[in-house]
Order: sequence, then structure tokens, then C-alpha cells
Amino acid sequence: MTEEGKLIIVSAPSGSGKSTIIRYLLSLDLPIAFSVSATSRPPRGQERDGVEYYFLSPETFREKITAGEFIEYEEVYEGAYYGTLRSEIERIFKTGRHVIFDIDVVGGCNLKQQFGDRALSIFIQPPSIDELRHRLEIRHTDSPAIIAKRIEKASFEMGFASRFDVVVVNDDLERAKSEALNVIKQFLKL
Repeated sequence: MTEEGKLIIVSAPSGSGKSTIIRYLLSLDLPIAFSVSATSRPPRGQERDGVEYYFLSPETFREKITAGEFIEYEEVYEGAYYGTLRSEIERIFKTGRHVIFDIDVVGGCNLKQQFGDRALSIFIQPPSIDELRHRLEIRHTDSPAIIAKRIEKASFEMGFASRFDVVVVNDDLERAKSEALNVIKQFLKL
């Protein structure tokens, strides 16, 4: 990667509000663009290929891993890969914008380690595991078994918060959005 763009990494346990905060940030007049991740899981709800994710078959995903086409990837759940395509980051840098990621916690840590000071890592923390469970249940996008898996994973992911540059507790959405905006403006020197 020869371009000098910066990376804004936003990670959180599922249901913490990271996607809502990222949508808010993208609605503002900031020089940032969303990095569409690739996944081998099927679309949920109204998700569209190339918008929320690039939906790849597990076989295609593994072929791209072998070909070195990912900056980072992880098998988040058994058989469900997620990753960041090199071509996606290069595409955004060529437009003169910085990249913002909605990425799982381990992937966020991997990107921060790889890009160092070129990256700002933000961890969106839910107020509690009970509140997180409630948020996932009211979405009506996952079965109770999937929600239980997500809660178990969220408990594990909360242990990574200290590895991020900034922790934003999302107990008040407007305050959390404002806090995230302020740290990004400082990082980008806006």
C-alpha cells in the first residue's frame, strides 16, 4: 500500500451500536469512505452484495486467502469467514479519502498492529451484556441459538477493549456518536 491514507477501525461486540455510529459518521462531510468487508456467510435481512458485504462462497473466500488478496481475515464462526480485501483499501485511498472499517474485534486488533500510527482503533462498548442481549433480540434477525453464540462471543470480545486506542461506551447513542466524531476529527486533523 503506497497511498498515505489513514485507517479508522471501529470494532465492537455485535449489537453494540458500531454500525449505527459508522452510518452517522458517513452521513457527515468527512473525507472518509466505508470499507466493504468480504464474508462467506449468507446475507441477513436486507443486506446486499457489495453494499454491506461482498458475499463470497467459502470456497471462493479460501481461494482469495491463498492468493494473498486479503489484508486481514478471520474465521469468526465455524465456516464463516470475514476479511478485508486489499483491492478495497486501495480503491478508497485512490479517491483521496481515508478508510473507515466496521470490523470484528480480532480483525481490528490485527489491522491496528499492521498499520500502527496510520490507524485509529475505536472500541464501541455496550453498557452491559444484558443490554446487548436485549438489543440483539429486538433486531429479530437471528435465532435464539445464534443470539446465545453472539453473547458468548461478546463476553470474550469485551476483554480486548484495552487494546484499542479509544473506548466509547454506548450507553447514550448521541453522546457516543459525538465522542467518536471528536476523536476521528483529532486523528484526521480536521
